[in-house]
Amino acid sequence: MKYEDIVHRCFRCGYCKFTGDYIDFNCPSYRKFFFESYSPGGRMWLIRAWLNDEIKNSDRFQEILFSCATCANCMEHCVFTFSDDLVNVFLAAREEMVNQGIIPPAVRDYLKNINISGNPYKEPADERGKWAEGTSVETYDGQDYLLYIGCVGSYDERAKKIARAVGDLLAHAGISFGILGDRETCDGNEVRALGEMGLFQFLAEQNISLFKDLGIQRIITMDPHAFNAFKKDYPGLGGTFEAYHYTQILAPVVASSKIPLKDYRAKVTFHDPCYLGRHNGEYEAPRKILHAIPGLEVIEMDQSKENAFCCGGGGGNFFTDILGGGDESPNRIRVRQAHSTGANIVAVACPQCAKMLDDAIKLEELDDKLEVLDVAEIVMRALDQPT
Repeated sequence: MKYEDIVHRCFRCGYCKFTGDYIDFNCPSYRKFFFESYSPGGRMWLIRAWLNDEIKNSDRFQEILFSCATCANCMEHCVFTFSDDLVNVFLAAREEMVNQGIIPPAVRDYLKNINISGNPYKEPADERGKWAEGTSVETYDGQDYLLYIGCVGSYDERAKKIARAVGDLLAHAGISFGILGDRETCDGNEVRALGEMGLFQFLAEQNISLFKDLGIQRIITMDPHAFNAFKKDYPGLGGTFEAYHYTQILAPVVASSKIPLKDYRAKVTFHDPCYLGRHNGEYEAPRKILHAIPGLEVIEMDQSKENAFCCGGGGGNFFTDILGGGDESPNRIRVRQAHSTGANIVAVACPQCAKMLDDAIKLEELDDKLEVLDVAEIVMRALDQPT
């Protein structure tokens, strides 16, 4: 197994479970189950025992391994030199399971759907670009940027609204961009996170070939998960493109008042997406946009930025739901944290986070007190447009 040489170096000191000030537990799977086996250190020990043939593959072991949301809190707070590879260890163990053909049914079904349909929703490719109907968004034809939407934004009803807001806002800002529509294919970030490296490489090479054929050099993503794949994983396969999350493109435009905004009175707290924040170090762009909106009060949650608590959707859990529900599910914990700030809007910059937190608000019965809006949707509400 890859990274096998560092597994034995973890001796379960426990820093990986906490926030930076050690006040709160910050590993979503450990916080959900409160068993040491679900913590990063517990996983490291179990993987070592598995590799040493001291334990066998089992449904329980698979659940523990695949419940990791790959939020990278452990990487942020581990005090040892191998911290940068903690998530890689878990992905390598998943890859080993995939290669052996012994994985949870939900993971198997997700990978099968991607392999057959090119998306986890089992929808036809010609449906992929329909979110843009009725907008001014154009098909890519040599514009400065490709706007890559991804599977969730293309097929999930809630995420389609976010895609339209992002597209409309980029157009309003005068950004030159186009979309691939039905030529777009899954970016593969969650495929890689679930351990199917062969399928990930196939998807990546397919995308890289298409992008190069079209002369695409710069990509704007709506989804931080796609941003992560394009920025960190594609270069190793020959796909070196300039990748941006849409907030990075819009932050300087909004902050410079090039987009006229009206007074928008609301209290907002921002939820940091793990794949934008901890995985890629971008904490400020979404906040710069929010702070530039007149009348908007931005309140930070106690667990924010490097210490943000994950919604539980990462690492494929958005599709497999291996972490499961209940009062202590990560998305419900996060919604309670947001509500405690006194905010009436939870701002997000990720379609997966939006859906996870939307569902949690309903379960917490906070519909009349809290709503989830993407940063782009908030800006669209504040646009000063002639009536």
